[in-house]
Amino acid sequence: MKLDQIDLKILDAVQRDGRITKLALADKVGLSPTPCWMRLRKLEKAGIVSGYHARVAMRAVAPVATVLMEVTLASHRQADFDRFERVIRDVPEIVACWSVGGGVDYLLKVMARDIDAYQRLVDALLEREIGIDRYFTYIVTKTVKEEVALPVADLLPARS
Repeated sequence: MKLDQIDLKILDAVQRDGRITKLALADKVGLSPTPCWMRLRKLEKAGIVSGYHARVAMRAVAPVATVLMEVTLASHRQADFDRFERVIRDVPEIVACWSVGGGVDYLLKVMARDIDAYQRLVDALLEREIGIDRYFTYIVTKTVKEEVALPVADLLPARS
């Protein structure tokens, strides 16, 4: 789907405020409400807008340890990657997992009650024998930046 400047404005606005009203969105992007809403629905149907979520300040709810974990698998057959990914998808404390190039296979973001709970989670993963050869743990001591809104317009190819 080819996006124009109005589509990009709509994406920016709904990322920053998923509860924005039809009228406020239309005003923000410079369209009347009905065409604006039709564009938003088109973006949703195309899967470009894939959902709306509340951002929870977890540390305001309870103490939490955020940990980044590098994982290298012992074997690199497709079945090994599939097995690992299948298990990881079902672990709620693992809130993000990226397959990466370079010296490791995966980078995970884990949120646990504390470091002991994180280590119990790792021990359980190792016991399941899902192919983990090595892992490295990085404890997040301070979040400097964590954007929810993606810079869609900045990531598109330059137009000539």
